[in-house]
Amino acid sequence: MSKTLSLLTASVLLFVGASGIAQAQNLRIRPLKTIYVDAKGSAMRIPQGVTYDGVSQLVVSDTGNRRLLVFSLTDDAAVPTFEMRLREVTYPTRVKFEPSGTILVLDGKSHRIARVTTGGEFQGYVELASDGGQDPVIKSFDVDSEGNLWVLDVANGRIVVVGPDGDSSRTIATPAEARFLSDLTVSSSGAVFVVDSVGRRVFVARKGDPAASALGDGLEEDVEFPTCIVVDSASGVLFIADQYGGGIVVLGQDGSFHGRQSSMGWKKGYLRYPSDLSAAGGYLFVADRENNRVQWFEVVQ
Repeated sequence: MSKTLSLLTASVLLFVGASGIAQAQNLRIRPLKTIYVDAKGSAMRIPQGVTYDGVSQLVVSDTGNRRLLVFSLTDDAAVPTFEMRLREVTYPTRVKFEPSGTILVLDGKSHRIARVTTGGEFQGYVELASDGGQDPVIKSFDVDSEGNLWVLDVANGRIVVVGPDGDSSRTIATPAEARFLSDLTVSSSGAVFVVDSVGRRVFVARKGDPAASALGDGLEEDVEFPTCIVVDSASGVLFIADQYGGGIVVLGQDGSFHGRQSSMGWKKGYLRYPSDLSAAGGYLFVADRENNRVQWFEVVQ
């Protein structure tokens, strides 16, 4: 390649990269709607989990009421359609859709993941081998587009990848210096990001890495107690909820800081101890725990 062509190519790449950074830094979340009640008008109580399928279905872990709520989304509203009360899951927290449309829900007391249909039929628990260590304690999980389940096992300091066939295909070590790992998310490229609430930082293991390592600088100046993290499939950024600070921090997948949005409060668009996030289809949903609601935001670039 000639020197001139090399310089031209480098300039184009620099322009594209700078453009991407500018778009990420201009990104904002705009409040659309607030979801408070079920089909009977009964209020949510301490919702701790939320998941959106990217098309029309939203599921909320209404933890304080020990149930799951299913909503059908239209352009104008979130219509409650179904309530699930499962004797096998008495304290639902994290919840995710699988590509098949079934739902995975974590019981925050038994630390087991149950699989259920959108109609409320229990289909069994996800089994996780101890591999000679302690019994697994599942803190959180995510599901990728191929149906692989990524499980954060805090008792054994690991992330376990479970294939659609139920067999463990990979184990990733979590860092010894991590102080309190609370959530993880997986990108389309197979990178897994883990948030450390007490250490106020993010760790990452990219495809093929045997262990997670620190992503960029710490977030000590940006968050008080980060508890959940999600990759936005549209923009590629990471959204991190600051539970104690009541805000949303935006990071690039390289660890670059792209701002902080929202703050502590009870009005529309404000948050009180947010506990979970779901991002897809240009939207961000937040389980706004202490406001007893779910907030629906549009991701604007």
